[in-house]
Amino acid sequence: MKSTFQYGANVFANGIRQHYLRFGGQTGDLATRDAVIVIPGITSPVETWRFVAERLGRYFDTYVLDARGRGLSQATDDLDYSLDAMASDVIAFAAKTGLQTYSIVGHSMGGRIGLRVAGRRPVGLARLVAVDPPVSGPGRRPYPAKLGWYVDSIRQAQRGMTVEQMREYCPTWTEEQLRLRAQWLHTCNERAITESFHAFQTDDIHADAGQIDIPVLLMAADRGDVIRDSDAEELRQLIPAMQFVRVADAGHMIPWDNEAGFYRAFGDFLGHPLAD
Repeated sequence: MKSTFQYGANVFANGIRQHYLRFGGQTGDLATRDAVIVIPGITSPVETWRFVAERLGRYFDTYVLDARGRGLSQATDDLDYSLDAMASDVIAFAAKTGLQTYSIVGHSMGGRIGLRVAGRRPVGLARLVAVDPPVSGPGRRPYPAKLGWYVDSIRQAQRGMTVEQMREYCPTWTEEQLRLRAQWLHTCNERAITESFHAFQTDDIHADAGQIDIPVLLMAADRGDVIRDSDAEELRQLIPAMQFVRVADAGHMIPWDNEAGFYRAFGDFLGHPLAD
């Protein structure tokens, strides 16, 4: 099938350079649907989400955004890497690119960013898909991953990393997935990752959830213990217009483990099904 990739670009928004890839465009039926902004997780530059964006680009004008401190977006040791700053980046990005109405699809940290954005109720945001976002926070059980896993792999990637070396960190991934992560992981700023990880324990996304007035699809992995059924129920009480779906045969990196199941889980929530 023909690629839906349009181009890669940078914009200056919220005081920093933000890098993104665009898929789909504004032709035909795509022009009648809301655009989609994809926000990857804590150590996932946009290139590692290209395969998902290709599918989204069949049906939507799609923008995959490098969060500050990742990929080709601005990354310096003195930059503000807070959840507030990253949420402001997304809102400024949508305004800078002229998106009138849009949905957010955020994975892991990207889901937390999406929840904070939605809690601010920006003009133009129509719906949110939060994919396995950490539900940790003040007084809550910690996120099940360990900081050392991220830091050690980033430091190794900065020196150059083989597929086999990356396999020690992600033993279930395919060679193609491992090669892509080994290629791009070095672009993740260690301070950005460390501050974001610690913020998983200190930012209160449940307070954000209580302010959300748009439809939300909460998607959870079957494995990994990031979101339990009780967590989903608590969020459902805070977000009246929330749907919940759990993807079988998948860990936290859902589209890597069960890509077809990931697409099916969207249903027609975004306005058009993603599954074949």
